[in-house]
Amino acid sequence: MWFFLTGLILGVTGMALLYYRARRELVRVDEEKQVVTQETQIVVDFMHHMAEAMAETPRREDLHQRIVHASILCTGALSACIFERGPDDSMRGVALEGLFPPHRPLPEYLKHSNLSRAKFIEAVLKSEVFPVGEGVVGAVAATGRGEFIPDAKADPRVVAHDDPALEVKSLIAVPLTFTGRFFGVLAVANPADNLPFTETDFSLVQSLAEQAALALHNTEFLNFQLEKKQLDLDLTLASSIQQMLLPRAMPRMPGIDIDTRYSPAQKVGGDFFDLFVLSETRLGIAVGDVSGKGVAASLLMAICRTNLRQIAPRFDSPARILAELNRTIGDDIRQGLYITVVFAIVDIEYNEVTIARAGHELPYCAQVDRLTGTFQGGFIGSEGMAVGMVDDELFNATIADRHDPFRRGELLMLYTDGITEAVSPDGAEFSSGRLAAEIQSVHQRGAREINAHIMESVARFAEGAPQRDDCTLVTVKRL
Repeated sequence: MWFFLTGLILGVTGMALLYYRARRELVRVDEEKQVVTQETQIVVDFMHHMAEAMAETPRREDLHQRIVHASILCTGALSACIFERGPDDSMRGVALEGLFPPHRPLPEYLKHSNLSRAKFIEAVLKSEVFPVGEGVVGAVAATGRGEFIPDAKADPRVVAHDDPALEVKSLIAVPLTFTGRFFGVLAVANPADNLPFTETDFSLVQSLAEQAALALHNTEFLNFQLEKKQLDLDLTLASSIQQMLLPRAMPRMPGIDIDTRYSPAQKVGGDFFDLFVLSETRLGIAVGDVSGKGVAASLLMAICRTNLRQIAPRFDSPARILAELNRTIGDDIRQGLYITVVFAIVDIEYNEVTIARAGHELPYCAQVDRLTGTFQGGFIGSEGMAVGMVDDELFNATIADRHDPFRRGELLMLYTDGITEAVSPDGAEFSSGRLAAEIQSVHQRGAREINAHIMESVARFAEGAPQRDDCTLVTVKRL
């Protein structure tokens, strides 16, 4: 009986002990579950803060401030700061809240500032620069791994400031990274309950940093999209203005058939053409090409055309016109830029064309032999250097007029290198030889039909390849 009672007591005691352990395990699991739930809720709240910040404003500086504010609310820290790495591989504070301790000891002359303590600390942190690898924040930036320091007093990398309000008791610093992109370091200091940070706090701050980096990435992308949209709008406006600068209608002159084509490679281009009625029997034609593409080239194109409008009516010689253009704008052209121009004056009274070429493509002139009636065409050249490339003395010494007959049935074509340098898929260029052959096949047609044929031939040659350069084509046909 005694043994039976003893066994019964031991059995009941063992069952009670197992029950107690099971209950304690359930309590522990329940506590861990509550911690996970709380941490999840904190991360969700933080994400909500980031979404609100992006909805209100996509400015990077504002988002930085929202991140440090939300970090304090979510972790219970007394202060937080974001540090960014500059182009010189140095770290600097860009946003903070609370009395976040400066990275280095304060110089004596700064300790007597008249600013409020919060403003003073902010000014110090945003002006303080230190290399990657220095201190706790520098180590995070160098390694890409977070730092968890429960007892900051025991870590020699943490500065011990004289001011008790700047004492660092516990510190967490984690990288702000997304898909390999480093956005900075988020650091939080000193829990409000005066207890050290825990491993759970460290895990939480790492989760917050991941969401913050995602928000920074999205904001950067959003800003890029907004800037691109604004740039597209500006380019569309610039393109409209540039189109307004080009001649809207062909001048009407007896015995002259003229057609023009202009196709920029981008929304705005560096090619231009213009037509000048110099008298009842004389027509001026200019075609130019600014080195480069885009907005800079389009601005220089507009300047060149505006000056030509003022200069052309004052001189009878194309060479004099281009020399005056170089004198007027040559000094204002930025080094590395230049303008090639060809200027022709067609005189229907004297059946003559006078051409001057400032480094531009050779004009093509198709003439008819008066004795045999056969077609004779070719590129006609004259000396000259590009506008803005050399000083006036050298420019004037090389530029010269060339006079050629220009009678009924003959044509003159001025163009830019976007025509002859159009590229096929296999890398071959359209070339001046191919251009001459195409002109010869259609020289008897009107100017409009000739230009349409040339542009179609270039497009067919390119076989849909992207247009690499601006294309301008001006054809004048004597009737």
